[in-house]
Amino acid sequence: MENLEEIGKIVKESARKLNNMRSEEKNIILRKVAEQIIENQQDILDANKIDVENAIKNNMKDSLIDRLKLDEKRILDMSEGLIKITDLEDPIGEILEGKKMKNGLEILKKRVPLGVIAIIYESRPNVTLDAFGLCFKTGNAVILRGGKDAINTNISIARIIRNVLKVSKISEDCVYLIEDTSREKSQELMRLNKYVDVLIPRGGSGLIKTVIENSTIPVIETGTGNCHIYVDKFADFEMAISIIENAKTQRTGVCNACESLVIHKDIAKEFIPLLTQKLSSKNVEIRGDEEACKISSDIVKVTEEDWGKEYLDLIISVKIVSNIDEAIEHINKYSTKHSESIITGNYENAHKFLNEIDSSCVYVNASTRFTDGGEFGFGAEIGISTQKLHARGPMGLKELTTTKYVIYGNGQIR
Repeated sequence: MENLEEIGKIVKESARKLNNMRSEEKNIILRKVAEQIIENQQDILDANKIDVENAIKNNMKDSLIDRLKLDEKRILDMSEGLIKITDLEDPIGEILEGKKMKNGLEILKKRVPLGVIAIIYESRPNVTLDAFGLCFKTGNAVILRGGKDAINTNISIARIIRNVLKVSKISEDCVYLIEDTSREKSQELMRLNKYVDVLIPRGGSGLIKTVIENSTIPVIETGTGNCHIYVDKFADFEMAISIIENAKTQRTGVCNACESLVIHKDIAKEFIPLLTQKLSSKNVEIRGDEEACKISSDIVKVTEEDWGKEYLDLIISVKIVSNIDEAIEHINKYSTKHSESIITGNYENAHKFLNEIDSSCVYVNASTRFTDGGEFGFGAEIGISTQKLHARGPMGLKELTTTKYVIYGNGQIR
Protein backbone atom coordinates (compact mmCIF):
# COMPACT_ATOMS: atom_id res chain seq x y z
CA MET A 1 0.00 0.00 0.00
CA GLU A 2 1.55 3.27 -1.11
CA ASN A 3 1.73 5.95 1.59
CA LEU A 4 1.23 9.22 -0.27
CA GLU A 5 2.29 11.32 2.71
CA GLU A 6 5.71 9.65 2.64
CA ILE A 7 5.86 9.79 -1.16
CA GLY A 8 5.11 13.51 -1.04
CA LYS A 9 7.96 14.10 1.39
CA ILE A 10 10.61 12.28 -0.63
CA VAL A 11 9.50 13.81 -3.94
CA LYS A 12 9.54 17.29 -2.40
CA GLU A 13 13.10 16.71 -1.22
CA SER A 14 14.17 15.46 -4.65
CA ALA A 15 12.73 18.63 -6.21
CA ARG A 16 14.98 20.74 -3.99
CA LYS A 17 18.03 18.80 -5.19
CA LEU A 18 17.11 19.29 -8.83
CA ASN A 19 17.53 23.05 -8.39
CA ASN A 20 21.29 22.59 -8.26
CA MET A 21 21.59 20.79 -11.62
CA ARG A 22 23.07 22.62 -14.57
CA SER A 23 21.29 22.52 -17.91
CA GLU A 24 23.89 20.30 -19.59
CA GLU A 25 23.70 17.81 -16.73
CA LYS A 26 19.95 17.55 -17.22
CA ASN A 27 20.37 17.14 -20.98
CA ILE A 28 22.82 14.27 -20.49
CA ILE A 29 20.27 12.43 -18.37
CA LEU A 30 17.49 13.04 -20.88
CA ARG A 31 19.65 11.64 -23.69
CA LYS A 32 20.45 8.55 -21.61
CA VAL A 33 16.76 7.96 -20.94
CA ALA A 34 15.99 8.39 -24.65
CA GLU A 35 18.61 5.74 -25.45
CA GLN A 36 17.32 3.34 -22.82
CA ILE A 37 13.74 3.69 -24.04
CA ILE A 38 14.89 2.37 -27.43
CA GLU A 39 17.14 -0.32 -25.96
CA ASN A 40 14.31 -1.57 -23.75
CA GLN A 41 11.48 -1.07 -26.22
CA GLN A 42 10.61 -4.78 -26.24
CA ASP A 43 9.89 -4.66 -22.51
CA ILE A 44 7.62 -1.68 -23.13
CA LEU A 45 5.87 -3.40 -26.05
CA ASP A 46 5.34 -6.58 -24.02
CA ALA A 47 3.77 -4.59 -21.20
CA ASN A 48 1.69 -2.58 -23.65
CA LYS A 49 0.42 -5.77 -25.28
CA ILE A 50 -1.05 -6.83 -21.93
CA ASP A 51 -2.76 -3.45 -21.53
CA VAL A 52 -4.20 -3.55 -25.07
CA GLU A 53 -5.47 -7.11 -24.62
CA ASN A 54 -7.17 -6.08 -21.38
CA ALA A 55 -8.69 -3.05 -23.11
CA ILE A 56 -10.14 -5.25 -25.86
CA LYS A 57 -11.60 -7.62 -23.25
CA ASN A 58 -13.19 -4.61 -21.52
CA ASN A 59 -14.76 -3.46 -24.83
CA MET A 60 -12.83 -0.19 -24.99
CA LYS A 61 -13.71 1.62 -28.21
CA ASP A 62 -11.21 1.52 -31.05
CA SER A 63 -10.27 5.22 -30.89
CA LEU A 64 -9.21 4.86 -27.24
CA ILE A 65 -7.32 1.64 -27.92
CA ASP A 66 -5.42 3.53 -30.60
CA ARG A 67 -4.53 6.15 -27.97
CA LEU A 68 -3.31 3.39 -25.65
CA LYS A 69 -1.40 1.28 -28.16
CA LEU A 70 2.34 1.63 -28.74
CA ASP A 71 4.48 0.29 -31.56
CA GLU A 72 8.12 0.74 -32.55
CA LYS A 73 7.34 3.94 -34.45
CA ARG A 74 5.52 5.52 -31.52
CA ILE A 75 8.26 4.52 -29.11
CA LEU A 76 10.84 6.05 -31.47
CA ASP A 77 8.76 9.24 -31.57
CA MET A 78 8.66 9.30 -27.77
CA SER A 79 12.43 8.88 -27.58
CA GLU A 80 13.02 11.58 -30.20
CA GLY A 81 10.70 13.86 -28.25
CA LEU A 82 13.13 13.69 -25.31
CA ILE A 83 16.05 14.51 -27.61
CA LYS A 84 14.15 17.54 -28.90
CA ILE A 85 13.71 18.74 -25.33
CA THR A 86 17.49 18.69 -24.87
CA ASP A 87 17.82 20.99 -27.88
CA LEU A 88 15.52 23.58 -26.33
CA GLU A 89 16.84 26.43 -24.23
CA ASP A 90 16.57 25.81 -20.51
CA PRO A 91 14.31 28.54 -19.10
CA ILE A 92 15.40 28.07 -15.48
CA GLY A 93 17.44 30.97 -14.17
CA GLU A 94 16.42 33.32 -16.99
CA ILE A 95 16.33 36.93 -15.83
CA LEU A 96 13.08 38.38 -17.10
CA GLU A 97 13.60 41.93 -15.91
CA GLY A 98 15.70 43.94 -13.52
CA LYS A 99 16.08 47.42 -12.14
CA LYS A 100 18.16 49.38 -9.68
CA MET A 101 16.29 51.47 -7.14
CA LYS A 102 17.30 54.93 -5.91
CA ASN A 103 18.33 53.40 -2.58
CA GLY A 104 20.78 51.09 -4.36
CA LEU A 105 18.74 47.87 -4.16
CA GLU A 106 19.05 45.76 -7.29
CA ILE A 107 15.79 43.87 -7.97
CA LEU A 108 15.77 41.02 -10.48
CA LYS A 109 12.89 38.82 -11.60
CA LYS A 110 14.00 35.31 -12.54
CA ARG A 111 12.35 32.14 -13.80
CA VAL A 112 12.30 29.18 -11.38
CA PRO A 113 10.68 25.70 -11.24
CA LEU A 114 7.15 25.24 -9.94
CA GLY A 115 8.48 22.56 -7.56
CA VAL A 116 6.46 19.34 -7.44
CA ILE A 117 3.94 18.68 -10.20
CA ALA A 118 1.36 15.90 -9.99
CA ILE A 119 -0.31 14.59 -13.13
CA ILE A 120 -3.42 12.41 -13.20
CA TYR A 121 -3.95 11.00 -16.67
CA GLU A 122 -5.80 8.33 -18.59
CA SER A 123 -4.83 5.79 -21.25
CA ARG A 124 -1.91 7.59 -22.89
CA PRO A 125 1.39 5.97 -21.86
CA ASN A 126 3.43 8.53 -23.83
CA VAL A 127 2.45 11.05 -21.14
CA THR A 128 4.67 9.17 -18.68
CA LEU A 129 7.78 9.94 -20.71
CA ASP A 130 6.75 13.39 -21.93
CA ALA A 131 5.90 14.53 -18.42
CA PHE A 132 9.21 13.31 -17.05
CA GLY A 133 11.18 15.02 -19.82
CA LEU A 134 9.55 18.41 -19.49
CA CYS A 135 9.51 18.38 -15.69
CA PHE A 136 13.12 17.22 -15.38
CA LYS A 137 14.37 19.84 -17.85
CA THR A 138 12.66 22.56 -15.82
CA GLY A 139 13.88 21.27 -12.47
CA ASN A 140 10.49 20.01 -11.33
CA ALA A 141 9.87 16.70 -9.61
CA VAL A 142 6.77 14.87 -10.80
CA ILE A 143 4.27 12.46 -9.30
CA LEU A 144 2.47 10.45 -11.97
CA ARG A 145 -0.84 8.70 -11.55
CA GLY A 146 -1.85 7.04 -14.81
CA GLY A 147 -5.04 5.11 -15.50
CA LYS A 148 -5.49 1.40 -14.90
CA ASP A 149 -5.83 0.80 -18.66
CA ALA A 150 -2.14 1.63 -19.22
CA ILE A 151 -0.68 0.60 -15.87
CA ASN A 152 1.67 -2.11 -17.16
CA THR A 153 3.07 0.17 -19.87
CA ASN A 154 3.47 3.06 -17.43
CA ILE A 155 5.31 0.86 -14.92
CA SER A 156 7.71 -0.32 -17.63
CA ILE A 157 8.49 3.23 -18.80
CA ALA A 158 8.85 4.61 -15.26
CA ARG A 159 11.19 1.76 -14.31
CA ILE A 160 13.50 2.63 -17.21
CA ILE A 161 13.57 6.31 -16.22
CA ARG A 162 14.25 5.58 -12.56
CA ASN A 163 17.04 3.11 -13.41
CA VAL A 164 18.84 5.76 -15.48
CA LEU A 165 18.53 8.27 -12.63
CA LYS A 166 19.80 5.77 -10.08
CA VAL A 167 22.82 4.75 -12.18
CA SER A 168 23.56 8.46 -12.75
CA LYS A 169 23.60 9.14 -8.97
CA ILE A 170 20.50 11.34 -9.15
CA SER A 171 17.50 10.90 -6.90
CA GLU A 172 15.18 8.51 -8.71
CA ASP A 173 12.32 9.93 -6.66
CA CYS A 174 12.20 13.08 -8.79
CA VAL A 175 9.80 10.95 -10.86
CA TYR A 176 7.38 8.73 -8.97
CA LEU A 177 4.64 6.61 -10.54
CA ILE A 178 1.77 5.72 -8.24
CA GLU A 179 0.92 2.13 -9.13
CA ASP A 180 -2.31 2.03 -7.14
CA THR A 181 -4.93 3.11 -9.71
CA SER A 182 -7.88 3.09 -7.31
CA ARG A 183 -10.21 6.06 -7.10
CA GLU A 184 -9.42 6.39 -3.40
CA LYS A 185 -5.70 6.82 -4.09
CA SER A 186 -6.45 9.39 -6.76
CA GLN A 187 -8.63 11.35 -4.32
CA GLU A 188 -5.85 11.18 -1.74
CA LEU A 189 -3.36 12.61 -4.24
CA MET A 190 -5.72 15.52 -4.94
CA ARG A 191 -5.43 16.55 -1.28
CA LEU A 192 -1.62 16.39 -1.06
CA ASN A 193 -1.28 20.18 -1.18
CA LYS A 194 1.37 20.13 1.58
CA TYR A 195 3.85 18.65 -0.89
CA VAL A 196 2.46 19.20 -4.41
CA ASP A 197 2.53 22.68 -5.97
CA VAL A 198 0.42 22.09 -9.10
CA LEU A 199 -1.94 19.33 -10.24
CA ILE A 200 -2.56 18.73 -13.95
CA PRO A 201 -5.34 16.36 -15.05
CA ARG A 202 -5.14 14.93 -18.57
CA GLY A 203 -8.13 13.01 -19.85
CA GLY A 204 -11.84 13.20 -20.47
CA SER A 205 -14.35 15.64 -19.07
CA GLY A 206 -15.26 13.29 -16.22
CA LEU A 207 -11.71 13.12 -14.91
CA ILE A 208 -11.14 16.86 -15.23
CA LYS A 209 -14.44 17.68 -13.51
CA THR A 210 -13.59 15.34 -10.62
CA VAL A 211 -10.16 16.90 -10.13
CA ILE A 212 -11.45 20.48 -10.24
CA GLU A 213 -14.19 19.72 -7.72
CA ASN A 214 -12.05 17.73 -5.27
CA SER A 215 -8.48 19.03 -5.42
CA THR A 216 -6.99 21.19 -2.68
CA ILE A 217 -3.97 21.69 -4.97
CA PRO A 218 -3.99 24.46 -7.61
CA VAL A 219 -5.19 22.84 -10.87
CA ILE A 220 -4.32 23.58 -14.49
CA GLU A 221 -7.31 22.37 -16.50
CA THR A 222 -6.34 20.56 -19.71
CA GLY A 223 -7.51 18.25 -22.38
CA THR A 224 -11.23 18.20 -23.15
CA GLY A 225 -11.59 19.18 -26.79
CA ASN A 226 -14.93 19.94 -28.43
CA CYS A 227 -13.08 21.53 -31.35
CA HIS A 228 -14.98 23.38 -34.10
CA ILE A 229 -14.35 24.17 -37.75
CA TYR A 230 -16.42 26.96 -39.32
CA VAL A 231 -16.77 26.77 -43.11
CA ASP A 232 -17.38 30.37 -44.15
CA LYS A 233 -19.26 31.32 -47.32
CA PHE A 234 -15.91 32.44 -48.77
CA ALA A 235 -14.28 29.06 -48.17
CA ASP A 236 -12.38 27.08 -50.76
CA PHE A 237 -14.35 23.80 -50.85
CA GLU A 238 -11.42 21.56 -51.69
CA MET A 239 -9.37 23.04 -48.85
CA ALA A 240 -12.27 22.78 -46.43
CA ILE A 241 -12.95 19.11 -47.20
CA SER A 242 -9.25 18.24 -46.86
CA ILE A 243 -8.92 20.05 -43.53
CA ILE A 244 -12.12 18.54 -42.09
CA GLU A 245 -11.12 15.03 -43.17
CA ASN A 246 -7.75 15.44 -41.47
CA ALA A 247 -9.12 17.05 -38.33
CA LYS A 248 -11.83 14.41 -37.87
CA THR A 249 -10.30 11.15 -39.08
CA GLN A 250 -6.50 11.21 -38.79
CA ARG A 251 -6.82 10.22 -35.10
CA THR A 252 -10.21 10.28 -33.47
CA GLY A 253 -9.24 9.62 -29.84
CA VAL A 254 -7.30 12.84 -29.31
CA CYS A 255 -8.33 16.17 -27.82
CA ASN A 256 -7.46 18.24 -30.92
CA ALA A 257 -9.68 16.25 -33.29
CA CYS A 258 -12.60 18.19 -34.79
CA GLU A 259 -15.92 17.23 -33.21
CA SER A 260 -18.21 20.00 -34.52
CA LEU A 261 -18.76 21.72 -37.85
CA VAL A 262 -20.47 25.06 -38.48
CA ILE A 263 -21.40 25.87 -42.09
CA HIS A 264 -22.64 29.10 -43.67
CA LYS A 265 -26.14 28.74 -45.16
CA ASP A 266 -25.16 30.31 -48.49
CA ILE A 267 -22.89 27.37 -49.36
CA ALA A 268 -24.61 24.58 -47.42
CA LYS A 269 -26.58 23.05 -50.32
CA GLU A 270 -23.49 22.81 -52.49
CA PHE A 271 -20.96 21.97 -49.79
CA ILE A 272 -22.77 19.40 -47.63
CA PRO A 273 -23.12 16.71 -50.37
CA LEU A 274 -19.35 16.91 -50.93
CA LEU A 275 -18.79 16.73 -47.18
CA THR A 276 -21.05 13.73 -46.63
CA GLN A 277 -19.50 11.88 -49.56
CA LYS A 278 -16.00 12.30 -48.12
CA LEU A 279 -16.86 11.61 -44.47
CA SER A 280 -19.11 8.65 -45.31
CA SER A 281 -16.15 7.06 -47.11
CA LYS A 282 -14.32 7.30 -43.78
CA ASN A 283 -17.28 5.80 -41.87
CA VAL A 284 -18.02 9.06 -40.05
CA GLU A 285 -21.56 9.47 -38.71
CA ILE A 286 -22.84 13.02 -39.26
CA ARG A 287 -25.40 14.48 -36.86
CA GLY A 288 -26.95 17.70 -38.08
CA ASP A 289 -29.63 20.27 -37.39
CA GLU A 290 -32.95 20.37 -39.25
CA GLU A 291 -31.56 22.34 -42.21
CA ALA A 292 -28.62 19.97 -42.66
CA CYS A 293 -30.92 16.93 -42.54
CA LYS A 294 -33.05 18.48 -45.33
CA ILE A 295 -29.99 18.75 -47.56
CA SER A 296 -28.72 15.19 -47.08
CA SER A 297 -30.41 11.96 -46.06
CA ASP A 298 -27.00 10.73 -44.85
CA ILE A 299 -27.23 13.13 -41.89
CA VAL A 300 -29.08 12.03 -38.73
CA LYS A 301 -30.92 14.42 -36.39
CA VAL A 302 -28.72 16.09 -33.81
CA THR A 303 -29.64 16.43 -30.13
CA GLU A 304 -28.92 19.34 -27.82
CA GLU A 305 -26.33 17.18 -26.06
CA ASP A 306 -24.40 16.70 -29.31
CA TRP A 307 -23.44 20.37 -29.60
CA GLY A 308 -21.13 20.16 -26.58
CA LYS A 309 -19.97 16.59 -27.06
CA GLU A 310 -16.36 15.43 -27.28
CA TYR A 311 -17.04 12.23 -29.20
CA LEU A 312 -13.52 10.78 -29.47
CA ASP A 313 -15.10 8.67 -32.18
CA LEU A 314 -16.08 8.72 -35.87
CA ILE A 315 -19.00 11.10 -35.21
CA ILE A 316 -19.33 14.79 -35.97
CA SER A 317 -22.06 17.41 -35.50
CA VAL A 318 -23.12 19.98 -38.13
CA LYS A 319 -24.79 23.35 -37.53
CA ILE A 320 -25.90 25.66 -40.35
CA VAL A 321 -25.72 29.39 -39.56
CA SER A 322 -26.84 32.59 -41.28
CA ASN A 323 -23.64 34.60 -40.76
CA ILE A 324 -20.26 34.66 -39.06
CA ASP A 325 -21.67 36.29 -35.91
CA GLU A 326 -24.03 33.37 -35.41
CA ALA A 327 -21.13 30.97 -36.00
CA ILE A 328 -18.98 32.70 -33.38
CA GLU A 329 -21.87 32.78 -30.90
CA HIS A 330 -22.52 29.04 -31.37
CA ILE A 331 -18.86 28.10 -31.03
CA ASN A 332 -18.25 30.22 -27.93
CA LYS A 333 -21.36 28.72 -26.31
CA TYR A 334 -20.46 25.06 -26.82
CA SER A 335 -16.66 25.11 -27.11
CA THR A 336 -14.40 23.67 -24.42
CA LYS A 337 -11.98 26.53 -25.21
CA HIS A 338 -9.46 24.21 -26.88
CA SER A 339 -9.07 24.76 -30.65
CA GLU A 340 -11.29 26.27 -33.36
CA SER A 341 -10.67 26.95 -37.03
CA ILE A 342 -12.25 29.06 -39.79
CA ILE A 343 -11.96 28.14 -43.46
CA THR A 344 -12.29 31.33 -45.47
CA GLY A 345 -10.77 33.46 -48.19
CA ASN A 346 -12.11 36.62 -46.61
CA TYR A 347 -9.53 38.66 -44.67
CA GLU A 348 -12.04 40.54 -42.51
CA ASN A 349 -13.91 37.38 -41.51
CA ALA A 350 -10.66 35.62 -40.66
CA HIS A 351 -9.60 38.38 -38.29
CA LYS A 352 -13.07 38.73 -36.79
CA PHE A 353 -12.96 35.00 -36.00
CA LEU A 354 -9.44 35.26 -34.52
CA ASN A 355 -10.43 38.19 -32.33
CA GLU A 356 -13.81 37.01 -31.07
CA ILE A 357 -13.39 33.26 -30.54
CA ASP A 358 -12.51 32.63 -26.89
CA SER A 359 -10.31 29.53 -27.16
CA SER A 360 -6.67 28.77 -26.45
CA CYS A 361 -5.82 28.14 -30.12
CA VAL A 362 -7.63 29.72 -33.08
CA TYR A 363 -6.76 28.85 -36.70
CA VAL A 364 -7.35 30.25 -40.15
CA ASN A 365 -7.35 27.69 -42.98
CA ALA A 366 -5.64 24.92 -41.03
CA SER A 367 -6.51 21.74 -39.15
CA THR A 368 -7.09 21.78 -35.39
CA ARG A 369 -4.81 18.74 -35.21
CA PHE A 370 -1.82 21.09 -35.05
CA THR A 371 -2.59 22.01 -31.43
CA ASP A 372 0.26 19.97 -30.04
CA GLY A 373 3.48 20.72 -28.20
CA GLY A 374 5.60 18.94 -30.79
CA GLU A 375 3.95 20.78 -33.67
CA PHE A 376 4.45 24.09 -31.85
CA GLY A 377 8.17 23.37 -31.45
CA PHE A 378 8.07 22.54 -27.72
CA GLY A 379 9.53 19.03 -28.16
CA ALA A 380 6.62 17.62 -26.16
CA GLU A 381 3.80 18.93 -24.02
CA ILE A 382 2.51 18.45 -20.51
CA GLY A 383 -1.01 19.09 -21.78
CA ILE A 384 -3.22 21.63 -23.56
CA SER A 385 -4.43 24.19 -21.05
CA THR A 386 -7.99 25.32 -21.74
CA GLN A 387 -8.06 27.86 -18.92
CA LYS A 388 -6.47 31.30 -18.62
CA LEU A 389 -4.28 31.00 -15.50
CA HIS A 390 -1.43 30.41 -15.32
CA ALA A 391 -0.94 28.96 -18.80
CA ARG A 392 -3.04 28.58 -21.95
CA GLY A 393 -2.70 26.29 -24.96
CA PRO A 394 0.07 23.69 -25.39
CA MET A 395 2.24 23.71 -22.27
CA GLY A 396 5.96 23.38 -22.84
CA LEU A 397 8.99 24.25 -20.73
CA LYS A 398 8.17 27.86 -19.85
CA GLU A 399 4.66 26.91 -18.76
CA LEU A 400 6.19 24.65 -16.09
CA THR A 401 7.94 27.56 -14.41
CA THR A 402 7.05 30.42 -12.14
CA THR A 403 9.04 33.49 -11.10
CA LYS A 404 10.60 34.92 -8.01
CA TYR A 405 12.31 38.19 -7.19
CA VAL A 406 15.92 38.22 -6.02
CA ILE A 407 17.14 41.42 -4.36
CA TYR A 408 20.75 42.48 -3.84
CA GLY A 409 21.58 45.06 -1.26
CA ASN A 410 24.55 46.47 0.67
CA GLY A 411 23.05 47.25 4.04
CA GLN A 412 19.85 49.09 3.12
CA ILE A 413 17.11 49.39 5.77
CA ARG A 414 13.64 50.83 5.46
